[in-house]
Amino acid sequence: MTTVERTGTFQDPPRLHDEWEDDLALRRLLQRIVPPEVLAEIGPGLAAMGHLAATDLKSWSDEMDRRDHEPTLEPFDAWGNRIDEVRTHPTWQRIADVAHTHGVVATAYERAHGEYSRIHQFALAYLYSPSSALFNCPLAMTDGAAATLLRHADQDLIDHALPRLTDRDPATAWTSGQWMTERAGGSDVGRSETVARRDGDAWRLTGTKWFTSAVTADMALTLARPEGNEAGGRGLAMFYVELRDAEGKFNNLRVLRLKDKLGTRQMPTAELALEGTVARLVGPAAHGTRNITPMLGVTRLWNSVSAVGYLRRGLALARDYAGRRQAFGAAIIEQPLHQTTLADLRVAHESALQLTFRAVALLGRQEAGTISEQETHLLRLLLPVTKLVTGRQAIAGASEALEAFGGAGYIEDTHLPQLLRDSQVLSIWEGTTNVLSLDALRALLADESLAAFVAEVQRAAGSGRHHELAAVGKHAVEAVETAAAWVGNAGTGDRATLEHGARRFAMTLGRSLQAALLVEQAQHDLDVHADARGLAVARRFASDGLDRLSDPGGTTTTDAALARDVPLAVD
Repeated sequence: MTTVERTGTFQDPPRLHDEWEDDLALRRLLQRIVPPEVLAEIGPGLAAMGHLAATDLKSWSDEMDRRDHEPTLEPFDAWGNRIDEVRTHPTWQRIADVAHTHGVVATAYERAHGEYSRIHQFALAYLYSPSSALFNCPLAMTDGAAATLLRHADQDLIDHALPRLTDRDPATAWTSGQWMTERAGGSDVGRSETVARRDGDAWRLTGTKWFTSAVTADMALTLARPEGNEAGGRGLAMFYVELRDAEGKFNNLRVLRLKDKLGTRQMPTAELALEGTVARLVGPAAHGTRNITPMLGVTRLWNSVSAVGYLRRGLALARDYAGRRQAFGAAIIEQPLHQTTLADLRVAHESALQLTFRAVALLGRQEAGTISEQETHLLRLLLPVTKLVTGRQAIAGASEALEAFGGAGYIEDTHLPQLLRDSQVLSIWEGTTNVLSLDALRALLADESLAAFVAEVQRAAGSGRHHELAAVGKHAVEAVETAAAWVGNAGTGDRATLEHGARRFAMTLGRSLQAALLVEQAQHDLDVHADARGLAVARRFASDGLDRLSDPGGTTTTDAALARDVPLAVD
C-alpha cells in the first residue's frame, strides 16, 4: 500500500476550548448581576455546559450540518398507509438529551434561585444554543408554552402538560410547537383562516399552518377562529393541541411537506394541514393574539439569547483562527487591521449581551413577583427592542466573522457558513425588524413604557463615575432623550410620519440602552477588577453613534416614490 505524504503548507482550522472559561464577558456580567452565593451554586452547571458546547455538542452540531443528515418526510409506509413520519438524525436526539438533563428549560420553572432563575436558565441557553443544531428553537417554544399555560392558570392543563414540558428526563420530556403563520399572512395573524368548531367539550380545528417549526413536538399552541367570531385578531382564540393520540397516531394532522430553507436546516419545519384536529380552548374564545402574547415574550427573548450566542461563537472561532493563521510573516492576530476587526466583533457581542440579559433579569423579576410597576412598563418595550437590535447585530457579526476566514469561511464543510445561514433567521423569527419596530411604537403609545425606558438609560448611564464613562453615559442619555422628543413631535403629525421613522427610533432606543449598560458594566470592572477593558468596549461602541433619528435620509413622500420607482416632482 502506497502512503501519500502530506506536504506543503496547510491552514490550521479554528478550535473551541471552553465556552465558559473563555467567555470573560459572560462571567463578568454574572458577577455584577447575580449575588455571589447564587453564582457559586450555578457556576458548576454553567461550566459543564460551557465545556460541552466546545466539545461533544460542537462535534454533534457539525455532524448535523450535512445535507444527508437533514430531516426527511416519509408520507406513506410500504403498504400505502398514510404515516407522515418526519425522521430526524439520531444525533439531533443526543443534542436534545443534553438540553433536558441540564435543565435548559426546567431551570426557569424549578425556580431554585427565585428571580435569578431566569438568568441561570438563559445563561445555560446562551452557552448551549450555538452548538445545539437548532434544537434551541423547540426549546424556545417549549419554554413559551409553559409560561403561557401558567399565565392562563388552567389548572387541568398545568397539571397535565407542565410537568412534561419542564421534565429533565429525556425519556419523558415534551417539547412544544407554536403554530401561527398561515398562507394568507405571516405577522398579520389576524388573517388566519383556520376554523374552530365545537365538538362536545372539545374543539376541532380545520385549516393550514404554513410554517410549523418543531413538527416533531408533542404538543403545540395555535390560533384558530371559532365559528361565528368576528374577523381580525380579536376574533381568534388560542388552542392547545397534542400531535398524537394514545395510539401514537397523528391527531387528524397531515404533513404536506418540509420546507427547504436557507438555514436552520437541521430542524424540521413543515406545512401542516389540520383536518378536524382535536384541540382544547385555552382562555376565552376570543382575543387569541393577546392571549398568546406571553409565549411571544419568551420566544423573542430566546431569539435574542441565541443571537448573542452566535455573536460569541463567531468571535471565538475568528479569534482562535487569527492566532493560528500566518500571513505576511506573522499571525494575523498581530496585524493591526485584523485586531480592529476582532475588536468590532467583541463590541457587538458585549453590547448585545448586556442588553439581552437586562431583559432576562426583568423577566425573572416579573415571574418571581418582585418587579416594580416601572420595570413592568420597561419590559414591555424592552422585549421587541432587544429582539430587533440583537437580530440585526447577529447577522452583521456572522458575516464579518466569515470574512475573517477568507475563502475558508465560504466553504460549507468547514461548518463556518452555518453561522451566517442560521443567524439570518434571527431577524425574521418572532417578528421582522419592521414588525417589531411597530410593536415598540404600540407599547409606548399605550402606557408609560417610554418614560420607563428613558429612566432606565438614565439609571445605568449615571453609574459611570470615571470621566470617560460619564461622557459615554451622557451620550446615551442624549440619544434616548432625542428619541423621546422625536415621538412627541412626530406624534402630533400623521401616523405615516411615526411609522416612517419607527425602525430608526427603535434602533436609537436599543443603542442608547446598550451604551448605558456597557457603562454600568465597565464601572463595575474598574471598581472590582481594576480592569479598563470594559471602558474600551463602551467607548468604542459609543463612537459608532447612538442616534439613528437625526439623519433620516428621506421623507415619507420621497421614500414612497423611491419604493414605487415613480418620478418625483422638482421642488
